[in-house]
Amino acid sequence: MNPRNTADQAFVRETNLSLVLRLIHNQSPVSRAQMAGITGLNKSTVSSLVDELIERRLVHETGSNTGGAGRPATLLEINPQAGSIIGVELGVDFVSVAVTDVVGNILWRKREDARQEDGQEKMINQTLQIVKEAMSAGKRKNCHFLGIGLSTPGTVDVEKGILIFAPNLHWHNVPFVKIFSEQTKLKVFVENDANAAAIAEHLFGTARECQDFLFVFAGVGIGGGLFLNGKLYRGRNGYAGEIGHSPIMAEPSQTVCHCGNRGCWETYANQYSIIQRIQARLEVKRSSIIPKLMTDQNAPLSIPLIKQAADAGDREAIDSFMEAGHAMGQGFAGLINIFNPERIILGGPLSMAGEYLLPAIKETVNLHAMPEINKQAEILLSPFGPDASLIGAIAIVVDDLLAHPAKVERR
Repeated sequence: MNPRNTADQAFVRETNLSLVLRLIHNQSPVSRAQMAGITGLNKSTVSSLVDELIERRLVHETGSNTGGAGRPATLLEINPQAGSIIGVELGVDFVSVAVTDVVGNILWRKREDARQEDGQEKMINQTLQIVKEAMSAGKRKNCHFLGIGLSTPGTVDVEKGILIFAPNLHWHNVPFVKIFSEQTKLKVFVENDANAAAIAEHLFGTARECQDFLFVFAGVGIGGGLFLNGKLYRGRNGYAGEIGHSPIMAEPSQTVCHCGNRGCWETYANQYSIIQRIQARLEVKRSSIIPKLMTDQNAPLSIPLIKQAADAGDREAIDSFMEAGHAMGQGFAGLINIFNPERIILGGPLSMAGEYLLPAIKETVNLHAMPEINKQAEILLSPFGPDASLIGAIAIVVDDLLAHPAKVERR
């Protein structure tokens, strides 16, 4: 047989295998006959592909569809027991690690505060230690690990697995894939935190059926993940989505962003901006329960503490969130005008205050976005909230699994 023909046949089968697996992931429970109708593949081809996916334990049969006339159809869905995944979210001031099954159910997790000032090496070693704890916990549960996903702020070379530059961490050219694969002997994937969160929304969240949407990750910084025509848009060099560094104001008196510029959107709408708003109010002796909360809890000023005050009706806390929401809304309006998305989804640490941010965001968007475009865009909170990037780290491994199911060993 011609080697080229053999290679072509192998490529076609792998492509079809991925097609069927994604279909089961997106529309389960689904029958073989339904998949044949949707994909246009003949029934025998679909059955052969499904048999292989079952052998690789990626899907399993789950009952029958007894509705309608004729013989009941056996239904299929993704097998949660296909394997386990380790997700790592590297934040500016924390590290979060989780072990999940392939459908995102959390089996183990741990979060630790981290000190950026301790330096890059110490923070990476702290992360590796938690990952090794996760592996030990997984082994006790007889987990078969399929890989590690790591989400990080900043620009990422996905192909090489290198963090190119993280302004809020001040890190350059960190070879994450090399570091973590050498230490764990597992396959490692690295992605920008907002892109990872966008992939999670597309696979598991509110954007499963969306072809055009934006994910806005808001925390220490603001990043964006953009899906166009059902695919993540990376730009020419893979660095698209640094929306937080779009200038919305440039005055010499403004705070310098961590990227070195002034007037960046994120300096008006990130978590530091809210803390600064509260500090300014407290300095002029505004009436607030926040100082008492800080004293009673022996805790520094933080977003969770400000949220606690807002939930208790503290006007200064609520107004500070609303001001940040208005600043967010200016950026949202620009994104809507440029990209005409079906949805914009807000997630990340600041989404815990979504009930205070969202009304202000929508109010500002209504003022500044073009009405014909704005009325088509839905603004939502991520169901994953502050865990959006952590679930995103899981999602980037699952996404590769869906694209390359033949890489999974038959067991």
